[in-house]
Amino acid sequence: MTEAFVHLSVLGVEAPRALVTDADGLYVDGTFGRGGHSRRILSMLSEKGRLIAFDRDPEAVKAAADIRDPRFQIIHAPFSHMREALGEIGVTAVNGVFLDIGVSSPQIDDASRGFSFRFDGPLDMRMDTTRGETAAEWLARAPEGDIVRVLADYGEERFAGKIARAIVAEREKSPIETTKALASLVERVVPRNRRDAVQHPATRTFQAVRIQVNGELDELSSALEAAGSLLLPGGRLAVIAFHSLEDRIVKRFFERTAHPERAIDPRLPIPVEQLPKPLFEAPERILPSKAECEANPRARSAVLRAAARTAEPWRATDAAPASGAKSASSRQR
Repeated sequence: MTEAFVHLSVLGVEAPRALVTDADGLYVDGTFGRGGHSRRILSMLSEKGRLIAFDRDPEAVKAAADIRDPRFQIIHAPFSHMREALGEIGVTAVNGVFLDIGVSSPQIDDASRGFSFRFDGPLDMRMDTTRGETAAEWLARAPEGDIVRVLADYGEERFAGKIARAIVAEREKSPIETTKALASLVERVVPRNRRDAVQHPATRTFQAVRIQVNGELDELSSALEAAGSLLLPGGRLAVIAFHSLEDRIVKRFFERTAHPERAIDPRLPIPVEQLPKPLFEAPERILPSKAECEANPRARSAVLRAAARTAEPWRATDAAPASGAKSASSRQR
């Protein structure tokens, strides 16, 4: 692993503790990254325990080769495919699933990946560089209305319309192919935030385009459903989110599955025994300590949510669409 890309795992102690309940169990790390959480999980398992990790990023899969442990296995696939991928190797039930959502520090710090405007590089933004459409390709062909919706829904950008118009006008003159080109364009049309002068005007745009290119919110919704269907009774699901869009999906998923009766109109004369039974129980919310936030600024926005699976047979939770930006789910890998 390149020294420049080493990073600290957020909630590196709390997340594994919230996940592992049986040292002999089988666990899934859906977001290997550079293996910080995976290594901690392995340290909590017995010789009988097992950990299967997933990652979309070929560089992360390559980094996983550093873990020479017979209890560990890495699969190159998005976590939304965990149920199918595990089924192919004969795994139909697990004791715990862990997800660390979003882009990792090594991805951000590598200019060639195009995730950050701090470095000038190709406007790629794909988490899996072996497939799919790059950010530059999407910006080159997306209708203005789709760009507006993506920036508004995924970036919560107030100036989505102005930015989208500027992108369409600029691409008619020349392609927008680098991070510097996109950041400079946004900076020209979006005023700096007076309340947060440190934040670059392109921050929300980069977030939105990245989420769109990788279908991140729909991936998350699918992964939560897959995890719920795989977990044994008492098995744990633990998820770290870094911004409100992700955390809202996780929070609502746990609310929906821990309290399904709340979705029933209370005016209906339904006996208590006929109400839907909880699929998860005892959901908890864990925040990083002040000391961790001071040592690792990336931890400041992190939220860990975890809950235990009940013995109730899994049923689809009818999750709402991740957002109004319909185009995000229309293209995938």
